[in-house]
Amino acid sequence: MNFLFLGYMSQKQKVVVLTGAGMSAESGLKTFRDSNGLWEGHDVMEVASPQGFERNPELVLDFYNQRRRQLLEVLPNTGHESLVTLEKNYDVSIVTQNVDNLHEQAGSSHVVHLHGELFKVRSTANENHVLDWKKDLVLGDLDENGFQLRPHIVWFGEMVPMLETAIHITQQASILIIVGTSMQVYPAASLINFVARETPIYFVDPKPSVDQSSFENLTVISKTATQGVPTLVTQLLDKAT
Repeated sequence: MNFLFLGYMSQKQKVVVLTGAGMSAESGLKTFRDSNGLWEGHDVMEVASPQGFERNPELVLDFYNQRRRQLLEVLPNTGHESLVTLEKNYDVSIVTQNVDNLHEQAGSSHVVHLHGELFKVRSTANENHVLDWKKDLVLGDLDENGFQLRPHIVWFGEMVPMLETAIHITQQASILIIVGTSMQVYPAASLINFVARETPIYFVDPKPSVDQSSFENLTVISKTATQGVPTLVTQLLDKAT
C-alpha cells in the first residue's frame, strides 16, 4: 500500500510559477521601480549596482534598510496562500523575481529567488558567505574576517547565480503560471522559452503585457494576484481530482 501511495505522489504534475512585483504589491509592498524608471526616487544605478555601492554605501544600505523594515510589517496575501494550497495535488516550484519572503511565510515548500533576498546579507569578499539578517545593516557590520556586509541582492551588472537552477526547474514544467510580472526584465523573462512547446501557460496580471496569441496554449487572466491566482488554483485543483 505504501508503495502505491508513493507511486501516486511521484505522478503529481509539475507546476512552475514565475512571480514578480505584482504578486507582492497587494500585501502592501511598494514596487521598487516607479513609472518614470526611478527606484523610490533614486536612479537605479545609485542603489542597485556595485558602482553605486562603491560611491555611496550609506545611501545603498539605507535604501535596503527601508525595504527590509517594510517587509517586517506586511503579510502574505491570498495569492501567496493559494499557491500553497496548490501543493495538495501538484508538485509546485516557485521562481520569483521578488526579494521578499512572502512565499515562504505563506508556506510554499520550494522557492527560488532569482534576485536575492532582503532578509539575507553577504560578505563583500565572498558572495557565498550569506547570513540571515532582519535588522538594519550599516557600515561597520562585518563578517568574521573583517569584511563589510552588503545586501544579498543581485544588482545590475552582476551574475544571476540561481538562473541555471531556475532554467532546470522551468524545463520540467507540465504547467507554467506567470503572476505579476511584465516578463520584460532579463534574464528572468527568458525562462518562458524553456518550457516544452505544448505546455499550458497561464498569465495572471491586471495589465497583461502579452496577448492570447503570443504563445501556444496561453491563457491570459487579466486580474490581480489576489483575484486571479485563487480562481486559477481552484480550477487546477478541480482538474486534478
